[in-house]
Amino acid sequence: MDLREQRGIVLAATARITRYGERWKVPSQTGHGFYMVSHIEGNQPSCSCPDWETHRQKCKHIYAAIFVMRREENEDGSTTVTEAVAIASSRPTYPQVWPAYNSAQTNEKDRFQFLLADLCRTIDQPQVKRAGRPNLPLSDAIFSVTFKVYSTVSARRFMTDLRDAQAKGFIAKAPHYNSIFNYLENPEMTPLLRDLITTSSLPLRAIETDFAVDSSGFMTTRFARWFDVKYGKDKEQREWVKCHVMCGVKTNIVTAVEIADKRASDVRQFPALIEATAKNFSISEVSADKAYGGNISTDIVHKFGGTPFISFRGNATGGVGGTFGQMFHYFMYRREEFLEHYHKRSNIESTFSMIKRKFGDSLRSKTDVAMVNETLCKILCHNLVVLIHEMYELGIDPVFRGKPPNGVLAWPNTNTLSS
Repeated sequence: MDLREQRGIVLAATARITRYGERWKVPSQTGHGFYMVSHIEGNQPSCSCPDWETHRQKCKHIYAAIFVMRREENEDGSTTVTEAVAIASSRPTYPQVWPAYNSAQTNEKDRFQFLLADLCRTIDQPQVKRAGRPNLPLSDAIFSVTFKVYSTVSARRFMTDLRDAQAKGFIAKAPHYNSIFNYLENPEMTPLLRDLITTSSLPLRAIETDFAVDSSGFMTTRFARWFDVKYGKDKEQREWVKCHVMCGVKTNIVTAVEIADKRASDVRQFPALIEATAKNFSISEVSADKAYGGNISTDIVHKFGGTPFISFRGNATGGVGGTFGQMFHYFMYRREEFLEHYHKRSNIESTFSMIKRKFGDSLRSKTDVAMVNETLCKILCHNLVVLIHEMYELGIDPVFRGKPPNGVLAWPNTNTLSS
């Protein structure tokens, strides 16, 4: 590919080229004026630019018009239908490994308690000397709160499960159901839950290299009310918690989570998600929708050695250069290949669907701190359920501390598939 053809590619990707019958209006790359290209479908194309007038060979404007014409032909209606049929007929299927799935489902609740208890034992209990009744250990408090969210029932009805967990040795003492609400109100639990989410994803770091990012909302029981002056009546809107998540596209494990203001920009949360994931995982690809588009997102993915497959807004051009410009040119001229990688983003939709279908899409808590903690508990429950499934399908052994908690005689055998 010579220099004129390279410049033609850039011009086709960054400029607006218009067709008038058999002629093409191509803007000058300097931004001043335009040139008319003719007969590009024949053997003797011509251009009104000085380069063609002097050398009588294909200039960058002719190449740009040719690339745009090819791009439009590839987007023709009949061609698109034919390609869609071909893709649909050869689309790969992923059959369910039913013995592993059945074993994971039938043993999930027992395995969940073992993993949660082991994970909570990684929490350091602060030494606080004071008079009065001793506090419940943080490990027991987080176990109780997370197990309650997993159960999806009210705190009062959950007490039977909590007493059973105490009898099995997972916690030292079963707290009162009102205490569970108090633990959710504690802001000190928020960073601990975030750390546990990260720790719970580590057993799959050798498996996950491609990631997807998106945000979703969890409904609450609170409503915002206001008086609409225009229509002269009261209005209300349900409050929600907006959760930004990064997950692996193979197992749907959540590797990082950010919960900010419900109207916070998606792209502003993106760097924190990438940095948190890069601390423990090797990033090969990251896919996201156009809400995360821009130099900031593409540059930080490139910084950690990954390739950003992020959708572009309608007014995007490759003229900005850098990683964003390179990916834009990749998208314009190798679109099918780009979309094959980009469509891994659908796995983040599956992750949110898994969380909401299993643990509910609404929050029972009333205060801001409790709602954030309850959302984090849902994500932690999801990660543990994913680990349980991979224990049976991939044969992993996700033990975080290496020995059972006090009162538990031994870990269950995860190498056999029990029915």
